[in-house]
This record gives sequence, C-alpha cells and structure tokens, in this order.
Amino acid sequence: MSRVTCDLTISLDGFVAGPNQTPTDPLGDNGELLHRWQFEEPEDNAAALEGILAAGAYIMGRNMFAGPGEWDAEWRGWWGEDPPYHAPVFVLTHQQRPPVQMRGGTTFNFVADGIESALAQARKAAGGKDVAIAGGAQTARQYLSAGLIDELRLHIAPMILGAGERLLDGVGNLNLEPTEVSGTRLVTHVRYRVIR
Repeated sequence: MSRVTCDLTISLDGFVAGPNQTPTDPLGDNGELLHRWQFEEPEDNAAALEGILAAGAYIMGRNMFAGPGEWDAEWRGWWGEDPPYHAPVFVLTHQQRPPVQMRGGTTFNFVADGIESALAQARKAAGGKDVAIAGGAQTARQYLSAGLIDELRLHIAPMILGAGERLLDGVGNLNLEPTEVSGTRLVTHVRYRVIR
C-alpha cells in the first residue's frame, strides 16, 4: 500500500502562513518569504523539491485551492493552467463541484464527504505511488490527528512570522522519529516517520 506523506514549509515559530490571508495574498503577510528556498536555491534543494512532486495523487484543503472567503465558481487554482502537481488532486470542500482538468495531467477533484473518502479516492488514483497531503495547515492537522500520515517532511525557514496559520495547534501528542536532516542557508529539511 502506498504511503501518505506531508510536505510543508514552516517558520521557526511553526506557521505555514502569515496573518491577514486574503484571496489575493493566500500566504498572508510575509508568508511568501517561507518559500524562498524553492525559488532562490532550487539546485541546492533539488532532492526536497523532487520529493514534494513525486506523489501519485495529492490532497489539499479548500483554502489552499481557492483561498479564504467567497468561492468563485470559475476559479481554477493559484498555479495557472499547468499546475505543478501533474497528478490527480483531491480538494476537501463542503461545496460539490465538477472536476477541473488542467494541462500537464492535473485534475482537481472536489470531495465533500470527509478526509477518509478523499484518502481512499487518492490512493486509488495514485496507482501504488504515495499520496501527499499538500496542505494547508488545517488539512494537515486533520490527517495528523486522525493518524493517517506516515511521513511528515518539514521544511523549516529561518524566520519568525509571529502570527498566522500554525501547523500543529490542537494536534495532540505526535510520536515522531527524525530519519533525515539536511538544509541550506534558507531552509532546514527534517523528515519524520510518524510512529503509531
């Protein structure tokens, strides 16, 4: 059976997004700075980037797909017509809508009947490859709290956001075993096995 992984970039104080998230600024104040390592040091972080995009299917929350606030029925995601996933993506939502097909093999499928249903659909679509919980924080918290993530990969940016969307609030006691640590001047990658 495929593993369930989760890759998230966080600040030193545990936030995956800054305060004041809006549809035009989905990562909030200074949230974009978390991801400098992906754009300023792609060669030095090639293995981590490859790992993020190696899954056979992805799961994300509605806010990661469309941001907070009103749902625009014409919205097709933040990533343009060729999103980086190149695989099926299952979006947790309370509003059912038809799948949105994009270039490069990405199809956004909308799941309104819970995290277990989304995971079952993603496993089937992944064809034996891993399923990645892509975020945001609330979605990752739900899967961590339910004990459904096998490997948590945190990419820790050396910055303090001070407020925003914190990753582990309310998750409870996780038993994590670090299995790999690497990094550059803009990020420290820590891979954890989730022990059940």
